[in-house]
Amino acid sequence: MFSLEIDCDAEDRDVLIAELWEQGSEGIVEIDAWSVRAFFEDTADRKRLLDLFPGARERDEEQRDWVQHARDLLQPMEVGRSFFLAPHWRDDPTPPGRLRITVNPGMAFGTGVHETTRLCIEAMEDYLKPGMTVLDVGTGQGILARAARLLGAGKVIACDIDRVAIEIAGEGFVGSVDAVAPETADLVLANISPEAITAMARDLLSARRPGGVLLASGFEAHEVEMVRAALPGVREVRQKGNWSLVVI
Repeated sequence: MFSLEIDCDAEDRDVLIAELWEQGSEGIVEIDAWSVRAFFEDTADRKRLLDLFPGARERDEEQRDWVQHARDLLQPMEVGRSFFLAPHWRDDPTPPGRLRITVNPGMAFGTGVHETTRLCIEAMEDYLKPGMTVLDVGTGQGILARAARLLGAGKVIACDIDRVAIEIAGEGFVGSVDAVAPETADLVLANISPEAITAMARDLLSARRPGGVLLASGFEAHEVEMVRAALPGVREVRQKGNWSLVVI
């Protein structure tokens, strides 16, 4: 077995992981905020993989169950006041009083363990009121959309520009916020890159109903001012590790 260590920007990480699974990786480990390691059987075409991922650092690995090793690194976790996120292969009992969300890491964008996902869920617990219409822009595998529904949202609209993500999420439409009518949602979620947030700022604000709330995340602390400049009216900034969320 061999592995490839690949550097990536935070906003490209989920796309990279999905592509590595598509290329037959037997397991993927997120080393830090800037790199991942993907494991492949010796029968995989190393040259083709190195051509696909230029700059990847190749390493021969000891023989062990790397699939299980990668899975062991993803443990169930309690998120916020209400939720219990667990990989689909775990059968740990849901703690009393918590709502279970099953995640399928690698199959679509968003494993649930990322700080920005947890920031969004915790903010939803504070700002989502039963019966609200919620718009989840860049839904990935649909974790935030499911959390919104479990918190009592009356209607949830999800969208993503990636067709595979929508297929795996099992709901929503292929597209983005510019396809949404103005004043559609009481609560708008955008857990995407800071570049995407600033580019879509006008549409994100337009989709929000008067008096509604926009929760934007997917960026690091040093990028908050860039997002704040694009989204006037920031009421609150939350942080988890080096990642941030703003409330408008």
